[in-house]
Amino acid sequence: MQRSRRGPHPTGVGWWHTPKRRSDEPARHRALEPTEPIPVIAPNRRRWARAPRSRPALSPAHQRARRRRILVRTVLWSTGSAVLTPVLAFTLGYLFLSVPSPDDAVNNQVATVAFTDGSPLTRLVPESGNRTKVAIEAVPQVVRDAVLAAEDRTFYSNPGFDLTGIARAVWNQLRGGQGGGSTITQQYVKKALVGDEQTLWRKFKEVVLAVKVSQERTKDEILGDYLNTIYFGRGAYGIQAASQAYFGKNVERLTPSEAALLAGVIQSPSRWDPAVSPERAVQRWTFVLDGMVAQGWLAPQERKDVRFPPTVPRKPTAGGVPADSNGHIVTAVTRELEDLGLPEQVLAQGGLQITTTIDPLRQRQAVDAAHDALTGQPVNLRSSLVAIDPATGGVLAYYGGDNGHGLDYARAPRLAGSTFKPFVVLAGLQRDPPVGLGKTFNGTEMPGLRNADGADCGRCDLKQAMTISNNVVFNTLAKQVGPESVAEAARLAGIKSPLDDPTEGIALGNKEVTTFEMASAYATLAAGGVWREPHIVSSIVTADGVVLYEANTHGERRFEERVARNVTETMLDVAARDGLALPGGRPVAAKTGTVESRFEGENNDAWMAGYTPLVSTSVWMGTDMNTPIRTASGRPITGKSLPGEAWKEFMVEVHDAQPVEQFAPFRPIGEAPVRDEPEPGSAGPSAGPSAGPTPDPSGEPAPSGVPPTDRPSPQRSGSATPTTRSSEPTPTGEAGDSDEETRQPERSSSEGQECTVANPCG
Repeated sequence: MQRSRRGPHPTGVGWWHTPKRRSDEPARHRALEPTEPIPVIAPNRRRWARAPRSRPALSPAHQRARRRRILVRTVLWSTGSAVLTPVLAFTLGYLFLSVPSPDDAVNNQVATVAFTDGSPLTRLVPESGNRTKVAIEAVPQVVRDAVLAAEDRTFYSNPGFDLTGIARAVWNQLRGGQGGGSTITQQYVKKALVGDEQTLWRKFKEVVLAVKVSQERTKDEILGDYLNTIYFGRGAYGIQAASQAYFGKNVERLTPSEAALLAGVIQSPSRWDPAVSPERAVQRWTFVLDGMVAQGWLAPQERKDVRFPPTVPRKPTAGGVPADSNGHIVTAVTRELEDLGLPEQVLAQGGLQITTTIDPLRQRQAVDAAHDALTGQPVNLRSSLVAIDPATGGVLAYYGGDNGHGLDYARAPRLAGSTFKPFVVLAGLQRDPPVGLGKTFNGTEMPGLRNADGADCGRCDLKQAMTISNNVVFNTLAKQVGPESVAEAARLAGIKSPLDDPTEGIALGNKEVTTFEMASAYATLAAGGVWREPHIVSSIVTADGVVLYEANTHGERRFEERVARNVTETMLDVAARDGLALPGGRPVAAKTGTVESRFEGENNDAWMAGYTPLVSTSVWMGTDMNTPIRTASGRPITGKSLPGEAWKEFMVEVHDAQPVEQFAPFRPIGEAPVRDEPEPGSAGPSAGPSAGPTPDPSGEPAPSGVPPTDRPSPQRSGSATPTTRSSEPTPTGEAGDSDEETRQPERSSSEGQECTVANPCG
């Protein structure tokens, strides 16, 4: 029978009574103090919560034991990871990295040169031709001993890598230094991998392949591969090529002294070559011989009798330079690399990827333009063409002749002729006060200095004088501003040739410059006075993808944009007057130049140079012997004839499908040039707001108030009346746009010539 909940409990304690604690049971709750509030138990919560179980406190001995266990586990885990990770990496590397052949090793060392779009141009060192493989048996023992004494004296006893050297290299690299300590096996592998970069990853690959090579090949085979692969300088890969390059003999005929010299240059051919540094070469040679004695490979008495061997002179090698016109590009590339401080050893062994600024399309157009101008002409004519991007200074096209191993005519100094006249204007504009384009001069001939036919003017400003190429005006201006100021203006623009001790004849180009320099200086004018270093090398990247060099294209402001724009203004009508205007009314600033020969009525050099905002191009034509230049029809070559034809053909193709770009707005400095046309039959342009009094032959203005009709007429019988043109190009066919149409027939032998102070016409 169920007992009622409210009935008495057998023990006499009801459910409403507080349970009594046994004497041996710990108290679960403490009694509340009278001042403490009675806790409120939330609804639906258990009245009595289970007390959290606490861990008994560990004794100090137990705590120490626990810490020891944690430490042991950490050490074991770290040690296992440190051992297993390299082992796993080594195993993977051993499985997937392949051992290259000696031929691959040499091919991987040479540098590649590419056009700006990445298409190949050439390899700087040929894959064969400067290397002849020989069997290890053909290499005398003394040569092998010398190489081991210089590079790896424990070669036959080490496992292919030096643990001490590797550890030292790793430590140096972790500290930010350079590594070292490679065995011959590692050196061979390093060259095969093209890995001179100082990184731990490259060192890891080197060690893995060194072990693999040691497992697959004998020591003699490794040494033979090494001797056929290593670079000795002078363009020589392998011991046989080195023997020929240094001593002109085969390897089997090398003496101990010669062997020591060759072994010594391996470490740094650019430093230890006796032709480069005789003192260092002797020090290195001594080190090798002493090492041979220390190893017992050379008798001490024989060492005393050894003398430093003479070597054959260094010979320039083609080094992968193409035989055609591209050869001059490659030569220019190597010249820039030398200027950048890139040593021969890095160039020959680094597997560099060199990208140039040469556009393959523009280069082909430049070569075609030069060839088209020379087709059917006398075989003694030579030409050069250089085009530069004014916005970067990068050379877009470079033609220095068809013989890539011969003279580079783009770098050959030649008298500049009238292409130097813009620098006279530049000097005048920078004078204080400046000589504005509207300043007028007497341009009539004077004793010892005359103008080309049709270039006389009794009164013309600088723009008019530039358009007709008046010699007297610019000779006078050069005398006023000072010849040294003209030379300095040319240097600011980018001319680097010596312009020492200049006279006023510098205005007519009696100083030598190169086609390359002229294109660069005109590019500075096109860029608004910002000079950028003309360059062909755009970037250099190692085989590991590390960028060694990128060309700086920011530039340096040499003179104000307004000054450059004023110089450009004087040149805007030249191309149109000479029948060389570009299609579509495209603005172009240009100047022709002709250097007279010592023979009456003959010319030795002819130039055409000009620019748009897009490109600056310079063309030269002459001969090897600096002799008179004539066309196939027997007419003297002038700047606007064959050079002008090549220039125009190239410029038209470059700007084909390109939008017409205008030069910056023209803001005159000083006096503005006259823009109105002359009246028919007048001696010059009519007087305008900027016209001043007529100057006398000395360049000083004549007294004001003299009527124009009282001034002497500048025209000679049969000469054309010079016209004043606006800044827009004049269409071909207007009066005065061709000197040849205005010359006297009896003087056809000298038509179009531009005379100099040193060689005056007549």
